[in-house]
Amino acid sequence: MELLLETVALYSLKLAYETEGHSPILRDDPLMGGCDREVFGLLVRRGDLVGIQGEIGRCLDLALGAVGGADTALGRELHQLASEFSTVQTMEQLDAPLIALRGYLKDIQ
Repeated sequence: MELLLETVALYSLKLAYETEGHSPILRDDPLMGGCDREVFGLLVRRGDLVGIQGEIGRCLDLALGAVGGADTALGRELHQLASEFSTVQTMEQLDAPLIALRGYLKDIQ
């Protein structure tokens, strides 16, 4: 799960900050901040659903801003997927919304 969380964060930050003609954002980029596999691993081991949702939510907010907000075509879908992720009640329910977010963010890169 840690890799999936890190991938969603990475795709979100790439969408928000990566510009054409510049070096790509990589997993070890300082821009990733607290969104790396080790941090997510700790949150997962603790069962800290709120912490996970907070970190991913911060990244998704940046991505949503990058696509023009929730009123754009890309933004509406991203907002819907982010909402589904944020309403998850248990750690076991995280996989499906994360997989959907990862696929969508990868597609709109």
